[in-house]
Amino acid sequence: MEIKIGVRSVHRELVVETDLTAEQIEEELRNALAAERGVFAISDTNGRRVVVPVTSLGFVEIGEDESRPVGFGGL
Repeated sequence: MEIKIGVRSVHRELVVETDLTAEQIEEELRNALAAERGVFAISDTNGRRVVVPVTSLGFVEIGEDESRPVGFGGL
């Protein structure tokens, strides 16, 4: 699952590839937003952890679960 995280005052977005489902990501985000001084923390597929204070979040875009075919041929 690919997640794009927009951080305020930063021109580039963070792109994280994770094994979590969309529902698990939303739950983590809800918990972070509900906490006073919360942080949105997520681990990528390589075990690295991305931690962003919720006060700095611009957006979180959750990608598709399934991978798309690559190439010119098949439908």
